Amino acid sequence: MAEAATKTKQNVDFSRIREQFPVLSQEVKGQPLVYLDNAASSQMPTRVADRIDAYHRNEHANVHRGIHTLSQKATDAYEETRKKVQQFINAEHQEEIIYTTGTTDSINLVAHSFGDRFIDEGDEILISEIEHHANIVPWQMVAERKGAKVQVIPVNDDGDIIWDEYVNLLNEKTAIVAVGHVSNALGTVHPVKKMIAKAHEYEIPVLVDGAQAVPHTPVDVQDLSADFYAFSAHKMCGPTGFGILYGKKQYLDKMPPYRGGGDMIDKVSFEETTYNITPHKFEAGTPPIAAGIGFGETISFLEEVGMQNIADKEHQLLSYGTKQLQSIDGIRIIGTSQEKASVLSFVHNNIHAADIGTILDQQGIAIRTGHHCAQPTMRRFNVPATARASLSFYNTKDDIDRLIEGIKKAISIFNDS
Repeated sequence: MAEAATKTKQNVDFSRIREQFPVLSQEVKGQPLVYLDNAASSQMPTRVADRIDAYHRNEHANVHRGIHTLSQKATDAYEETRKKVQQFINAEHQEEIIYTTGTTDSINLVAHSFGDRFIDEGDEILISEIEHHANIVPWQMVAERKGAKVQVIPVNDDGDIIWDEYVNLLNEKTAIVAVGHVSNALGTVHPVKKMIAKAHEYEIPVLVDGAQAVPHTPVDVQDLSADFYAFSAHKMCGPTGFGILYGKKQYLDKMPPYRGGGDMIDKVSFEETTYNITPHKFEAGTPPIAAGIGFGETISFLEEVGMQNIADKEHQLLSYGTKQLQSIDGIRIIGTSQEKASVLSFVHNNIHAADIGTILDQQGIAIRTGHHCAQPTMRRFNVPATARASLSFYNTKDDIDRLIEGIKKAISIFNDS
């Protein structure tokens, strides 16, 4: 899946790494927990929880505004995360890293601020047919506000972008392309580097929703040449309520602030207000400081494990899980692209996804069922919902075996009823 070359470490002991996630040792409904809902939120290692707790106990103060010692300590730790994120995704400039509350907030920021500055009446916004609602609705809102139009890139029956259709949709009216790196509902890995290069031939900027990519593979925003890249901490072993927007300075410096308030200003008077520099002009108000500091610890943890090691481990699990699911009569995998990451989305011929999920929960197996905030995707594949098992590097083949046994039990229950 990785589009940038990354050295792989050897002999990573994932069983020892799993031990750093105490939640995985508990029982649910009298059974050892099997957690396969990582696309919704992954679990947090002890060291990240400890770092957040240490801030609350010993460093709690507001950032950027105080000259006293606690405020300085909190500010230093909070801003250190920005440096770590810059290095983690290989951004050129630290000020290209904007703190948000998550991927949804990041996309809304771009839709609002970029839209106000760069989208005009009659323009077109290009998204794919299998986007998360967070990469659909904000663009519909800005299109309605500005008199623009949302155009949809179709996908084939495997869940892959139809390349010729994408190329044909690019034109002088296209203001921006907004596409997920990895589909949360199907696991499809879009060829975003190739898509960005083609859009740039028309001088069209591209936003990438990286919520389902950054947790699973090395991401290099300079290698991709992405103009905007959004992701969330809670899907990559970090805290909730914190996310990142990467944006190229050439756009961020020209975009107006998304929200008004403290910290995003330079000078305020009743006659005129001037704004802070990037990235702070986009970060109004007291931020989620504890989450930001915790996310810095998350990045350190992931880098120690090695993102390529994570990608390799999860690819092995995905291949194994795919083969096991395909062996069950009546099960159909939705999303069969050759390029996939960490998602097994499936349906049964005669059993609703919610019923499968309920029976699995009775066996201590956590998956997600429903439309996965991707209703257009469900309509494209003519299903009301899917059951989705999503993987992380702390999962094991035993977890998948338990999943398979649980599905077979669900089928036997319905066959006997």
